[in-house]
Amino acid sequence: MIVRKSIELGGREISFETGRMAKQADGAVVIQYGGTVILATAVASKNKAEYRGFFPLSVEYREKAYAAGKIPGGFFKREGRPHEKEILSARLIDRPIRPLFPENFYNEVQVVISVLSSDKQNDADVLGIIGASAALSISDIPFEGPVAGVRIGRIDGEFVINPTFEELENSDMDVVMAASEESILMVEGEAVEISEKEMLDALEFGHNAVKGVIELQKELIKEAGKAKIETEPPQIDEELVDKIRKLSESDLKKALTIKPKLERYAALREIGNSVKESLAEEYPDMEMFISEVIHDLQKEIVRDMIVNKKVRIDGRKFDDIRPITCEVSVLPRTHGSALFTRGETQSLTVTTLGTKADEQKIERLEGASWKSYTLHYNFPSFSVGEVKPFRGPSRREIGHGNLAERALKPVIPTEDVFPYTIRVVSDILESNGSSSMATVCAGSLSLMDAGVPIKEPVAGIAMGLIKEEDSTVVLTDILGDEDHIGDMDFKVAGTKNGINAFQMDIKVSGISKDIMETALERAKTARLKILDIMNQTLSKGRENTSPYAPRIMSMHIDVDDIGAVIGPGGKMIKSIVEKSGAELNIDDDGNVQIVSEDEEACKIAMDMVKGIVQKPERGMIYTGKVKKITNFGAFVEILPGKEGLLHISEISEHRIKRVEDHLKVGQEVKVKLLNVTPDGKLDLSMKAAKAEEN
Repeated sequence: MIVRKSIELGGREISFETGRMAKQADGAVVIQYGGTVILATAVASKNKAEYRGFFPLSVEYREKAYAAGKIPGGFFKREGRPHEKEILSARLIDRPIRPLFPENFYNEVQVVISVLSSDKQNDADVLGIIGASAALSISDIPFEGPVAGVRIGRIDGEFVINPTFEELENSDMDVVMAASEESILMVEGEAVEISEKEMLDALEFGHNAVKGVIELQKELIKEAGKAKIETEPPQIDEELVDKIRKLSESDLKKALTIKPKLERYAALREIGNSVKESLAEEYPDMEMFISEVIHDLQKEIVRDMIVNKKVRIDGRKFDDIRPITCEVSVLPRTHGSALFTRGETQSLTVTTLGTKADEQKIERLEGASWKSYTLHYNFPSFSVGEVKPFRGPSRREIGHGNLAERALKPVIPTEDVFPYTIRVVSDILESNGSSSMATVCAGSLSLMDAGVPIKEPVAGIAMGLIKEEDSTVVLTDILGDEDHIGDMDFKVAGTKNGINAFQMDIKVSGISKDIMETALERAKTARLKILDIMNQTLSKGRENTSPYAPRIMSMHIDVDDIGAVIGPGGKMIKSIVEKSGAELNIDDDGNVQIVSEDEEACKIAMDMVKGIVQKPERGMIYTGKVKKITNFGAFVEILPGKEGLLHISEISEHRIKRVEDHLKVGQEVKVKLLNVTPDGKLDLSMKAAKAEEN
């Protein structure tokens, strides 16, 4: 049976359909919004699974090239591994649905979002959130939904639901949120220095919009939903749990007050190994269960410490920030570098300046574009004292890098102010909480160290939450353990003027507006404190770029003059490169970029280009070079590529018979421009120039 539902969302119709495509999936829904269509499928493994230490959910978001009427490039002519947009979209979909599976459901679940059609106006990522929820909700897979997602923009002070790509160009915010009927579950986005109140208003606006989509999913569930798989409560050996508690609780409480992370982890490992050894004979093959009970006990102890005893693991107050140190110019040959350390989290971030040739080409369904600012984030295993193989960047690394990139993007100068391609790389050397926000701080410092004239320094902070019944505690600058055992991870980055980027994940059913308002205000206080510390090291970009960075000068010429600068067969531009030693890049719009390691070479090349495009002015005196002699006069080049006729009668005050008796090819002479004819011919005079000088 085919079931269709639709509703208006953001001034356009969004429609749901199930029962026509992918009928062997446990749940499959086709969603159309404008001309953009996605297929969302959800499938769970059929065999009952045992707990393996994590919930085995995988989310894949894949764009089909045919969706935009394209054929993939490359030798194989087919879609390859997921690109960055697909990975970021998959993370966006994964985060709000992951907490909504029952704790005692361990079967492997795979959600696949396939973009089947793209109108190049509506982004499919928010449709992926809705589609994942709808497919899971109508399936027999246990899922505590439905939820829905929207994108929020603001144009001319007015909030807009699901702005198009074109509208986003004029928007000062790009926020994606996911929510249930009652509360917000996930937020991610960027803005241009918005206030905390503006952010809350945007989220409230978006939350009101998703409620209709959630109601539509409920109607779909009524008509097409399957009965859910019944999950049995876990069989717990209470006697074993009591023994584990007696053997470990006292030692765990002591270990969880050890402030250094690695020492604390070593003590916890020793406790775990001791308990397993003590119970091995009586309870063989129960290592996984014992580890889980100890983990849950650790979580219980830490949450009790925070909520009831008002004590954090490292002894800080709830709104305290860990000690911070900032260093710049830490590497001798890089263009800009910074080492930012906050507690046991450390980022070494390096800025490299390149030319227009270093820009990255981005291929997307909506079209190709060029990217002149990029931030990459690396999280090597040694940063947490582990051994893991080095492979390509993980989804987590791509996501954290994207968040930090968004935080710094609003302060990056435009090309006409700073004509460099900018690459920022953060290598995390130590990690114990919010390395992405450390990357923002280190990135801001390294940009300034490289001489990039950013508009304002940027800092970031991660906020946490512990919620126990009626007790709620908001934590500033959370540790990795506080993130792990807590109920919220809320990262906020911005300048002294406002918020630039944010990311929030909720592990409980949701949080109230009051809690979010408190978290935002404390995040602002912490951000301003961090900015003060950073400004003591470096508060603005250095006046000059590194001597190891390329020298770049730019200018704009008329489109009509591009041909003159290039010359026949590239003769003129080759001559400029040869004589100056600089490289030239000319865009179709007339933008000229001159690049060299030697600043003097750039100046020579720029002067030569200026000479070529300079317009001859009537009445001006020029020093020109004789290029050709005829029986009626000489042709003199007064500007590069611009020659005029010096008639025989204009060479001297006295009448002369032969031009050759007075001029030679290659000779420099001063001439006055008498006239520019309508067809562009130049009339020159030596005698008028001499008379004016006298």
